[in-house]
Amino acid sequence: MFYISAAFVFYCQFIDFYYICILINTIIANEKLNIEKFRDFFKAKKSFEISDIIDFYLKIEPQIKNTTINWRIYTLMQKGVLNRIGRGKYTVKEGRIYIPEISSKIKSIHSKLSKEFPYLKTCIWNTSSFNEFMVHQPGRFYIIIEVEKDATQSVFYYLKENKYSVFIEPSKDLIEKYIPDEKETLIVKSLVSEAPVQIINGINTTTIEKMLVDIFCDEIIFAAQQGSEMRNIFQEVLNKYIVNENRMLRYADRRRKKDAFRKYVSSISNSRQ
Repeated sequence: MFYISAAFVFYCQFIDFYYICILINTIIANEKLNIEKFRDFFKAKKSFEISDIIDFYLKIEPQIKNTTINWRIYTLMQKGVLNRIGRGKYTVKEGRIYIPEISSKIKSIHSKLSKEFPYLKTCIWNTSSFNEFMVHQPGRFYIIIEVEKDATQSVFYYLKENKYSVFIEPSKDLIEKYIPDEKETLIVKSLVSEAPVQIINGINTTTIEKMLVDIFCDEIIFAAQQGSEMRNIFQEVLNKYIVNENRMLRYADRRRKKDAFRKYVSSISNSRQ
């Protein structure tokens, strides 16, 4: 016969009571967050600051402490209600994190490079990723292979030996005269230190912040994304995806274009208001 001890019954009752307490505390916490009011209040704003969040909660609870507000900001971010887009800047826009397509060709190149240069830091992506944001669709794309500066020559010759159509840090003249009219050509270039990258399917690839800074800073490789197309790209990206402004500015600073880039982004932002 199976016996249940009194201690076990007490333990079960304690566990039930414990989880009931957690549930009650969660309900109370969610009520304190005023999520629906919070969304309604900030949804029309492109971005806002911590001081705006403090003002929002002070109107509801005049005696609220700053530590409590800081906890609420953290909780709202964990729940996906609040998105941080810069230092002290937030949005409630239901944006998405941009994830570039990783083609089978990129996977193959990454696999080969990983075997030949196992400790090499890389960032591999395709300029076709811009097509989502462009009005005029280019017919030629580049697979960008960014590697540490000291390794660019070695990677270039390795890919050349493997019969890839590949160029290294091409000039405008070289692109116009010598890059063949193939759908995809490989370009090897130096990876800027501290460039904002992300890992997708085990492959180091670009982020949306890096893509925007790159087309602004390099009008040779990204000639198809200049002028009105660049403005279209920025506007579409900012409308569809979450963009970390601080991350962009740090990278633009690494590329020595911070002030000019900040001015350009401000002009795009002002035109959207």
